[in-house]
Parts: sequence; structure tokens; C-alpha cells
Amino acid sequence: MKRLCFLLLPGIVLLAGAAALATRAWANPETIRIVVPGVWFREGDNSQGHCNNAIVEMKDYLIVVDANYPGGARATMADIKLLSRKPVKYVFDTHHHGDHTYGNALWTEAGATTLAFHGVAEEMKRFEPARWQDSAKGRADVAELHRDTAEPPKQLIDEDIFVLNDGSRKVEFRHFGWGHTRGDGYVYLPREQVLCTGDAVVNGPYNNFKDADIANWPLVLHAVGKLKVKYVLPGHGLFGGKELLTGQEQFLTEIRQAVRQGVDQGKTLEQIQAATTGLSPAVDRWISPSLLKRQIQDTYLEVSQGKPRGDLPH
Repeated sequence: MKRLCFLLLPGIVLLAGAAALATRAWANPETIRIVVPGVWFREGDNSQGHCNNAIVEMKDYLIVVDANYPGGARATMADIKLLSRKPVKYVFDTHHHGDHTYGNALWTEAGATTLAFHGVAEEMKRFEPARWQDSAKGRADVAELHRDTAEPPKQLIDEDIFVLNDGSRKVEFRHFGWGHTRGDGYVYLPREQVLCTGDAVVNGPYNNFKDADIANWPLVLHAVGKLKVKYVLPGHGLFGGKELLTGQEQFLTEIRQAVRQGVDQGKTLEQIQAATTGLSPAVDRWISPSLLKRQIQDTYLEVSQGKPRGDLPH
């Protein structure tokens, strides 16, 4: 059994609750790290399909970024109890995918309010209950909830910026447009310069294009990049600096340019997949040969059909 590691950045004091967390045995190789005082990053277990979570401490309550799958939600709840006695008041769904929303019901049962941008709820209406029911066939943590469909966020945000500020910390919830999904939401802490991205940015070969606007996605990230950011907390993979934001943008730009060139040359999908895509070494961390073939296919469909991938049949 692996231990749940609690890692600290230089100069950060280990709190009493965190000390208990540091020595706690855990079934999954999931870890919690302090990003800045009062902001934690919980790395999800990708072997279980779990996403990452961020925990933000306010004066009297906590904010959790992403509901996770039910299994990931339960694990995050248990770890939070070792971090703080404050209640979780809000859980923000960065987008509609199951590894970020299917734990919603557990959080609301625990007394939290789930919230998201309006586009998240609209996409859930579009794809559920089919995706929930399909997930329940292969995931025990989804099936054991005995629900017919996923629970949508309880509170919706209609404007592009929603702010929580209790005097101790300012938290901005921002929507920049359709990238990874229509409803993509970001959590930004301007004073601490921390950005939580959901799957709009990942650190590793975890990109899923099926609900994306692949052409617009890097443009969205370019706009996001105008924020002052020191720490980027991605949806999957370890957190890092602004290089994750710029690298993700470059990866998306390069893959679409390579596919666009192949289509303009009259190549078939298979020929484009078989050929060198022309991607630079700078984006190697985002590339997996097994995933790249599907990513090229999704991009090819968008380019050849002239519509965002998310508007095409799945």
C-alpha cells in the first residue's frame, strides 16, 4: 500500500492537520500539495480516471474545484477533513465531463452548493443520461449511487466573471469561451496568481477533443494567458507554472496546423495519421502515440467538416 504524500513548497509551514495527512496510508497514489498558504492541489489518480482537485480556503469555508468521479469525491472529502475544520461551501464544476461532475450528488448531500457556468448544465442536458448510464456499466463508484443520471450543478453562472470575496481572499470564476468544452470555467486567484483550469489545460497526454472547438481552444488559452499567473493547476497531471498554459496552446495550434496542411494537400485521414505530424519537441509532454491518432482524427473531422468537433456526431 502506498502512502499519501503531503508535499510542501519551500517556506511553507506544515499545519497540525496536514501532519496527520502526511503519515496517512492511502489506497491510491494520490497526493496533496500546498501551492500557496490556504490553497491546496490534490493530484488525482489517473489509473482510476480521477481528475485533480484544488481546495481554496476562505475565512469561514472552503471552495473545491471539480466534483470528480464519486470515488475521487469521497477520497477528497476524507483528505479535506485532515486539512481543515471549515465546511466545503462551494464545489465548482469546470466542465461537464463525468470525471469532473459525477461526484456532484455526494457534495450536495454533504451540504455544499455545486456551481458552474451555464454552458456546463446545457452540455449535461445534451449528453445525459446516456453518458452516465454508459459510465455506470464500467464504474462501480457511479453504479453504486443508483441514480438514473448525473446531478447537474445547483447554481449556474450566466455572466463571464463571477467573484467571491469575503475580505480574506478574492476568487474569480471566469469563462473565456468554447475550448475544451462549451462551458469551460477557470478559477483564478488574482492576489496569489493561481489559476485552476480544469481540462482546458492538462500536464501530460490527457487531452480529450470530442466536445471541443479545436480551432478556438488555443485562442481562448491565449486570452487566459493575459492574466498574471504563477501557478497553473491543471485538470490532470502535476501542477506547474505558466509554461503549462503556453505549452497547451502550442500543442493545440501545432496539431491543427499539421492536420490542416494534410487536408489542403488532399491526404486522407489515414495518410495524415501515418505521416509525421510536424509537432515540435516543445509539446512532447502532451503527446502519446495511442492518443495522438484519435486526436488527429477528431481534428480531421473538424477541419474537413468546417464545424467544431463538439458539434459533430460522437
